[in-house]
Amino acid sequence: MLTILSGIGLLLITLAGFSLFSLKMPKGQLAMSGMANAAIATFLVEAVHKYITGDLLGIGFFHIVGETSGSLGGVAAAILVPVSMGANPVLAVVAGVAVGGYGILPGFIAGYIIGLIAPILEKKLPEGLNIIGSALIIAPLSHLIVVAVNPAVNALLACIGGTISAATEQSPLIMGFLLGGIIKMICTSPLSSMALTAMLGLDGLAMGIAAIACVGGSFTNGLIFAKLKLGDRSNVIAVMLEPLTQADIITSNPIPIYCSNFFGGGFAGISAAVFHIVNNAPGTASPIPGLLAPFAFNPPVKVVLALVFAVIGGCVAGLVGGMVFKHKVKIPDLHVEPALNPEPNA
Repeated sequence: MLTILSGIGLLLITLAGFSLFSLKMPKGQLAMSGMANAAIATFLVEAVHKYITGDLLGIGFFHIVGETSGSLGGVAAAILVPVSMGANPVLAVVAGVAVGGYGILPGFIAGYIIGLIAPILEKKLPEGLNIIGSALIIAPLSHLIVVAVNPAVNALLACIGGTISAATEQSPLIMGFLLGGIIKMICTSPLSSMALTAMLGLDGLAMGIAAIACVGGSFTNGLIFAKLKLGDRSNVIAVMLEPLTQADIITSNPIPIYCSNFFGGGFAGISAAVFHIVNNAPGTASPIPGLLAPFAFNPPVKVVLALVFAVIGGCVAGLVGGMVFKHKVKIPDLHVEPALNPEPNA
């Protein structure tokens, strides 16, 4: 029990830390958006091309493509984070290429700091020399940042990821429900479940639960949107494929959506635990990569059965949530209606 509490507690502390960063730090939400994009650009490509089209289908070219992409998470984060924050793209690339060989979180930290100071450098240096001068300053500074933070970051993330994995192996059904529910809530929130699971280095059964939970929980989202009439059919399809596309509706109805997601992801996570679905592709906690990646590490029949029961669990949570929260929804008004009785001109 202590291991379970430690694993879930560390996961919640990590989630709280990123949530506070996103809400309270200057341009925090923009920076987190950049890190999510970096996870898509690297870990999504790695999951599909290295493990599916590469290893599973036996096409060596795609294995190399996926492996190369997955090794550049830190570079992608150090580029896309400052770009999302509004920094000059040239200076963002300078920061990114200087952190080659480091992970996504050190790259994120370097990218965030560079995203804050790059516009200041560009403004303060003489015109005509500002890009060159800024580049010569930013490259060593970016590398110095990742060298400084990398040991502590790696030790912390290894501890958190190792504790979660140990708790999952010790009590798979309990952790299947708790981990699956929490990861699906993160998947639906403005934070990136792909980036979080990649940073923690989750693999094995823990990553299998996270991936299957995102797939099963996507049906929870679809049914919640349909039952509560949150948008039209296009909104239902979009939230199932990528919840962040419907962030305005989700943030307007957090209680019905997140509560239903917790149970939908939890039920799907139990399915993954029962069939012992392992997934050694960190960062695949999202509906599409979560659907594909497990096939690279498990017998196809086991994966199909786990997915079937995960979908059933997700649907049950969506149907029940739709009944419980039927009259507790809010549709965001994105249109400003003109005044019906404008005052006459003086």
